[in-house]
Amino acid sequence: MKSPIRFLRSLRTEAAVLGVALASCAALALTAPPAHADIQLCEQYGSTVIQDRYVVQNNRWGIAEEQCLGVTANGFDLTRADGSVPTNGAPKSYPSVFNGCHYTNCSPGTRLPAQLSSIDRAPSSISYRYVDNAVYDAAYDIWLDPTPRTDGVNSTEIMIWFNRVGPVQPIGSPTGHVTVGGRDWEVWTGNNGGNDVISFLAPSAIDSWSFDVMDFVDETVNRGMARPDWYLTSVQAGFEPWQGGAGLAVSSFSSSVETRSGIGGPA
Repeated sequence: MKSPIRFLRSLRTEAAVLGVALASCAALALTAPPAHADIQLCEQYGSTVIQDRYVVQNNRWGIAEEQCLGVTANGFDLTRADGSVPTNGAPKSYPSVFNGCHYTNCSPGTRLPAQLSSIDRAPSSISYRYVDNAVYDAAYDIWLDPTPRTDGVNSTEIMIWFNRVGPVQPIGSPTGHVTVGGRDWEVWTGNNGGNDVISFLAPSAIDSWSFDVMDFVDETVNRGMARPDWYLTSVQAGFEPWQGGAGLAVSSFSSSVETRSGIGGPA
């Protein structure tokens, strides 16, 4: 049997060893890299939520070949983009991230749809990563409708083309130039058989930008393609690839809607 003094010393020694071990574990926990939480999204219309406020969607609607997204905390990478379609027709998909509602899929906390006349500002920001070995556009899709619908096709689609690579062009035909958000744009208007489309085409690639979506909505209303009593239903950003596309990425995205009754989308 140990003497009381030797017993106490033994306890102190064991406690010291335990303390060193706990300290080492704590240091390891502080210096260890965070767990890899990226999601691979390959289902044709698969989607997931990021930041508890935005929806990332694969949306491979125009082709049977495989397409996969590596979903990140702030956006997504296009990790696989098989197949191609003719460049004189519709693109093969629209992998994107959005705030609002798209075919009954609504982002968490959003207050969209919101009536245009009630919106003061709709700030959004984007950061893109481009590749050269593909044919695509990088564009926002902003949807407007006379009703606060959360499903189906809206009446008017606003596209903001930040970049295009290859022989592709917006729906319709060019109808002039305009300055919106302090930038110059070539304006195209037309109809794709399901809805009216107005596209704002940048003269050169824009890698990242923070702007007010309502500047483009107001220009659309001024051109008679929407009305103040219509609704903004979603703000989406992504890519329309025709050929390839692996390596394209939305590095970061944000969108909110400031109305007279508060801030909506996300709440």
